Amino acid sequence: MPPKKKADDAAYRQLRKDISAGNLGNLYIFHGEEAYLRDFYLGEMKKKLLPPGMEAFNFHTMAGKEFDLRRLQDMVDSLPMMSQRTMVVVNDYDLYKGDKEGLVRFLGDLPDYVCLVFIYDLIAYKADARTKLAAAIKAKGQVVPFNRQGQDDLVDWISRRFRALDHDIGTEDAKYLMFLCGDLMNGLISEIGKIGAYAKGHRVTRADIDAVATPQLDAVVFQMTDAIAAGDFDRAALVLGDLLHMQEAPIKLLAVLGKQLRQLYSARLAIEHRKNTAYLMELWGMRNSYPAEKLLSAARRFSLSWCRWAVIRCGEVDLAMKSTSADGEGLLTSLLLELAVKQSA
Repeated sequence: MPPKKKADDAAYRQLRKDISAGNLGNLYIFHGEEAYLRDFYLGEMKKKLLPPGMEAFNFHTMAGKEFDLRRLQDMVDSLPMMSQRTMVVVNDYDLYKGDKEGLVRFLGDLPDYVCLVFIYDLIAYKADARTKLAAAIKAKGQVVPFNRQGQDDLVDWISRRFRALDHDIGTEDAKYLMFLCGDLMNGLISEIGKIGAYAKGHRVTRADIDAVATPQLDAVVFQMTDAIAAGDFDRAALVLGDLLHMQEAPIKLLAVLGKQLRQLYSARLAIEHRKNTAYLMELWGMRNSYPAEKLLSAARRFSLSWCRWAVIRCGEVDLAMKSTSADGEGLLTSLLLELAVKQSA
């Protein structure tokens, strides 16, 4: 698996500086996975650009499915009322599939009082650097990706959110929360709210997290392999039973289990070749060290031969599930039993 290219956060950092300095430009394109940050900084832009109570006159929005260049021109031509600037937001319109020539002319004539923001949320942003439109965007504005945050930044943010709820949380427990529920702020914010409401003490504990947090599928499947490593097949079977009871499709569970077994195999190989956490993070495109540390810890309890056999056996079951009429739940349960028996042998 090729190393994942490190995310470029230069435009994001520049946006923060421009908001702080009150030096916002005319054109922005917002995209990326971290919707929480995107919405937060869009709100901060509105605060900087528009006087309170004047949003109805100076803030305009358009949905991508209703996009019309002439209507957008009318919005842009609306002079600000009791304000220095107007703000126009277009949601989910693919710039590179529309009238590119018309957009080039339009962007070239953007008045200085306008701040135009194209937001990519439900659709992906795919630029074509060879076009005149890409050159016009580069000349007139900024493309700002809102990427998943690194571990340290996210731990700090989690701590701040808990402090706002009159709680605190330790660094390791914050990392555990990220591992359990994912590392997107948009998902974590609701989990933090639930945990903060549930926790009785000032200090949030791992027991508080486990009591009310909704774990992501990868973390639950990791509990299965963790139980297998500990020789606790009953617990592994209980986790699988809960997942099936929640009507998770067997083929989806097998795909997640297969990925985890491949990660375990790579971690075991890393141990054999004296590679460290940084190697696994680069190999699997992880921004945070905690899951890599968990993988290495788990891999130490499996032999290299077991890891290799488990990856192959999972692939065989995947083929059987996709190419035969065999019962998916039965195949998955049998595979789990095989993994446990082979580990305890």
